[in-house]
Amino acid sequence: MGFYMPTKVLYGRDIVSKNRELIQSLGDTYLIVSGKSSKKNGSLDDTLDVLDGKHYYIFDETPENPPLEIVEFIARKYSDADVVIGLGGGSPMDTAKAVAVLLENPSLKPEELYEKDKYGSAKPIICIPTTAGTGSEVTQYSVLTVNGRKKGFSHECIFPKIALIDYKYTVTLNKELTISTALDALSHAVEGYISRKATPFSDALALESIRTINSYLPKLLDDPDNEYYRERIMFSSTLAGMVIAQTGTTIAHALGYSLTTEKGVKHGLATAVFLPYELKMALTESKDKVEEILRIFNGSLEEFYELLGVSLSVEISDEDIENWSKIVSNASHIAVTPGKYDLEEIKHAYIEIKEKYLI
Repeated sequence: MGFYMPTKVLYGRDIVSKNRELIQSLGDTYLIVSGKSSKKNGSLDDTLDVLDGKHYYIFDETPENPPLEIVEFIARKYSDADVVIGLGGGSPMDTAKAVAVLLENPSLKPEELYEKDKYGSAKPIICIPTTAGTGSEVTQYSVLTVNGRKKGFSHECIFPKIALIDYKYTVTLNKELTISTALDALSHAVEGYISRKATPFSDALALESIRTINSYLPKLLDDPDNEYYRERIMFSSTLAGMVIAQTGTTIAHALGYSLTTEKGVKHGLATAVFLPYELKMALTESKDKVEEILRIFNGSLEEFYELLGVSLSVEISDEDIENWSKIVSNASHIAVTPGKYDLEEIKHAYIEIKEKYLI
């Protein structure tokens, strides 16, 4: 049993501006990997302000669910960068991590990111999250899209050196993104709590995250400009990231990937709709933990989803279910998920969410 999370976490309002000297101490040439929203939420301005006097590049065209190919493109274009800043949600931060590896190891092929014995270091990584959900600012994971499928890699060298977490960047998130990213955090906390790799350390963080999301997400949706509610959800997201840094994710993530890559469902929503099924399946092995989670939600996670208005506006065919189930049946997530999952049980998971959440 242990706990390992080497990222220096700095948290609070205006935390980027308050750490100019620390940020500038990491190198001379900085690459900022972000999306277009970083201009709207003020995070890019804050970052550029603290980089005053340094040389920097900005790549602000990171797509949602970034493909492996874009990582190679960025690394080649900005090959002289010696610090990489991931500024945004999970996509920019995960892209930044992969780019940092390729910059440090220029002979490495992008597909070799998934072969951790082929490299051991990366350029220093700074992560500044602008959504409250992914937790990537405190993990050793990067999830990219490879041949149309979400595929993650893990390496200790891509733990960010510094995470600068300021909830004010989430105030501009619309309702859809607020819900889907918070549900991603909830998924991390719930999956980590029931994971076969869970520890008392990760459990303490997971329960705090779950309780806080339950308490404050509905309030936030009623009052989206409330900075205290925004801060609570951001805090929960970071805690949940620390959880999966220890445990990894479970089958709900594997089940949700195809909904995202093939149907365009936001990642957090695509994952969270499978949690009730996963909890039901986990009863045989982790009854006490499942009951603890359900107590937090007054007996029903599904009723909490109803309060949030969770639904799926896509079409799912029998052929989709057949194909996706075969993919999930080979996922590594199954090994750490409590319960027994054969192909038929996996199909049932898709059938159940189709019946409950499709509109």
